Amino acid sequence: MKRRILLVDDEVAVLLALKAILEINGFEVETAASAREAKAKLRTSTFHMVISDMRMEEDESGLEVLRTAKKAPYQPAVALLTAFPEADDGWRNEGADQMLVKPMNTNELLRQLESLLVSHEDKKQRAIAAASVPTLAAAASPRKGQGRANARKTSTAQAR
Repeated sequence: MKRRILLVDDEVAVLLALKAILEINGFEVETAASAREAKAKLRTSTFHMVISDMRMEEDESGLEVLRTAKKAPYQPAVALLTAFPEADDGWRNEGADQMLVKPMNTNELLRQLESLLVSHEDKKQRAIAAASVPTLAAAASPRKGQGRANARKTSTAQAR
């Protein structure tokens, strides 16, 4: 199964170049040339990852795409793409998993994307496992009154 990426950038040259690189390396890529188009695609399709330019038609466009992606039930990994990296971690506080700085070396880009996909999937699996732990713990805990009885049996057995 090919991993699906939604690639969002208002610069057509960047969009087409990145799309070609990703497709050559085995990804299925869908593109959007604006935040509005990206948000519509996020609501009607499923993606493993969303890569969005930080600044497009407006300064907040990339963050709008990020917020929409984070609300998607399929929980894609999200990377922001920018030529002007911010010194603070505001992008991470907004929910982005990775900041990609353009221009970039192709091999480095692919390494970062693979790493992000693996770590994001691991995080999702841990969240699923953690959500099921309370149910298991509740089933394993002794019923009211049984805890003391079991403790008395154990202490009596140890005394012998």
